[in-house]
Amino acid sequence: MQIKIQLSAHYLMCFCAAFWAASLLYGEMVAYWVPSLWTCSWPHHHTRMAGGVPSLGSHMKVAVIADPQLMDRTSHALAPKSVALEIAQFYTDLYMRRAFLASVLPFKPHLIIFLGDYFDGGPYLLDEEWQESLTRFKHIFNLNHRGRRADIPVYYIPGNHDIGYTALHTYNTKVISRYEKEFGPRNHHFNVGKVEFVAIDAQTLDGLKHGSLTSTTWDFVKNMSMDDTRSPRVLLSHIPLYRPDWTPCGSHRASPIVNQRVSRAVHDQGITYQNYLTEETSNRLLDLIKPVLVLSGHDHDQCTATHKAQHGSVIEHTVGTFSWQQGNLYPSFMLLSVSSLANITKSEDAVSAQLCFLPMQTHIYIWYLSLFVFTMLVLLLWPMHGLGFLHQQIRILGCITRAIGSKTTKDGNKEKDDDESCEYEMVWDVEGTMHIIKKVVRNAGFKHSSEAGLVERGSAAVRPTAKKSISQKTEVSTSTGMSADLLSDDGRKSLQRSSKHKVDTLAKRFFRTLKSLMVIAAVNVPLYMMLLSKDWIEL
Repeated sequence: MQIKIQLSAHYLMCFCAAFWAASLLYGEMVAYWVPSLWTCSWPHHHTRMAGGVPSLGSHMKVAVIADPQLMDRTSHALAPKSVALEIAQFYTDLYMRRAFLASVLPFKPHLIIFLGDYFDGGPYLLDEEWQESLTRFKHIFNLNHRGRRADIPVYYIPGNHDIGYTALHTYNTKVISRYEKEFGPRNHHFNVGKVEFVAIDAQTLDGLKHGSLTSTTWDFVKNMSMDDTRSPRVLLSHIPLYRPDWTPCGSHRASPIVNQRVSRAVHDQGITYQNYLTEETSNRLLDLIKPVLVLSGHDHDQCTATHKAQHGSVIEHTVGTFSWQQGNLYPSFMLLSVSSLANITKSEDAVSAQLCFLPMQTHIYIWYLSLFVFTMLVLLLWPMHGLGFLHQQIRILGCITRAIGSKTTKDGNKEKDDDESCEYEMVWDVEGTMHIIKKVVRNAGFKHSSEAGLVERGSAAVRPTAKKSISQKTEVSTSTGMSADLLSDDGRKSLQRSSKHKVDTLAKRFFRTLKSLMVIAAVNVPLYMMLLSKDWIEL
């Protein structure tokens, strides 16, 4: 039994609309559930109480976010208040808000740490622009007017895009006070479980030795070193510690390795930019703070490095940017499991880290573009009568092919029969030259008198049948010319009909495609707008 495929353009349109809806639901919603449901989890501790019984509540859960770096008029050289900038800001902010609400918060962290660079052009924004960026920041991360959450404590450290480097501080000191008014002190420490977190302003560490800001930061570090507490420590620094050029960063890094670069202003006015802290500063920090773990940002890409210190090896995790617009196709955040037990045998067991990746927004947009091109091609090239019409055309072509094959076989048999119904006779002319003459035999043993012909030795004579053949050829030539004229007229009419048919077919395909696109858009545009408003509007 033969199964016929009958798939009309109507069913194709419904299929495309449903496929678009599924793609939008995944790209705008489900993709943000993936980290908490499948790809990421809290690091597990193997700390047990006496007797081997697992300890309940043995760790605190910490989420770490770096470099959200909200776009503003200093980003990508876009004109202030331009449509391009507004669109870029909206979709970048929307991505981070979705990632925070759907990827980070489902892990239910006990506290959240931001590692700096909250605004892109923070030190260079006017007060009104800075306040506007601050409002966006609070909306993205669902913070109240004080920059806090009612249910989760939040801690901050400054970044170079928030307060700048020491060269900027010499002539624009208000960036420091503006930052501290909203985000708190630049240098501070706090306890999580049985672990102490030490947050420093890394932008001032390599500044002028006698500068007030640099002295303030180093005084804080020295005071922490004199604290005789034996709690394990985690060092929080926006700028990563020094590492030699081309130091491997591990398998999670996607971009090339960035080597050390330090730029200083003329006349020793301080640092204008640096990739890492200097080697001297890094070693001094490790010796004074004695951390078991270092967390940093600034690089926008993931990196894991090991430092050698007097008290042993120290691992540093550089957390990638939280934004998809900051040069990293694979945005990320980090989960920390911090021990709450007092009897920790090894200090390195006090904190464990897990890097988690966010949806790849660039790849999602590439998928949308590819799907649009595919939809257009399918709608334009789909047969006008569906696949059932195509099936009929294939059957017709099969019949024609079989007919041609049958005719070829018959013609071959006919030629063979003609060869088998002939006789060949050798004759000699007056000069003694031999000639082979083919004689057609229509019926075995029987010949008409008109076909017999007389064969004599000597010169050949023209038979009456030759004249008849010539007249027949003349008549055939005349009729062929008349037929050619008739065929020429019919051909022109056929070409005109074919051209008109092609134009009609193209017009029908165009309007069918336009109608299908309107239906697909009518289904999916409201769905897309609903997904946008669901995540952006604060209920």
